Amino acid sequence: MNSLTEAQIRASFINASKRERTQALLPEDFAEIDWSAREFLGWRDRKLPQVGYVVCELDAEIVGIMLRQAEARARTRPQCAWCEDVTLPNDVAFYVAKRAGAAGRNGDTIGIRVCEDFECPVNVRRLPPIPYPGFDREAGRQQRITVLGEHVRAFVGEVLGCA
Repeated sequence: MNSLTEAQIRASFINASKRERTQALLPEDFAEIDWSAREFLGWRDRKLPQVGYVVCELDAEIVGIMLRQAEARARTRPQCAWCEDVTLPNDVAFYVAKRAGAAGRNGDTIGIRVCEDFECPVNVRRLPPIPYPGFDREAGRQQRITVLGEHVRAFVGEVLGCA
């Protein structure tokens, strides 16, 4: 992912009001982000812990979405829909995003289970376990990185209404 400025991020949100864009708190470590090790930028708002943000590149455009974490917890350990990691070192949460445009203003939403603090870029970069003799772990890691980007872009596209 290419590096982004605060202005680019704030302008990218497709399902947030102008006030929500202005009041969104960027990650505390924003200045130190390693953009080359990310398929998307995701973080939780420090002042509003139920709110999360995801920004990615979609068709050469920067697109951001605002999500809200649902209150209910799963009874079993769910799998993240983006990184699909079965050995997660973190929790998975159910997030809901308003759709962009008129659909979102009319209350249309879409939900997804993802890593609670959007740790997916870190998770997919860990070497996967060896499922069978001769498995190429590095190729497996690269495949996971590629698939993560595809999953995030597909979800953001659904929020945008183009999927």
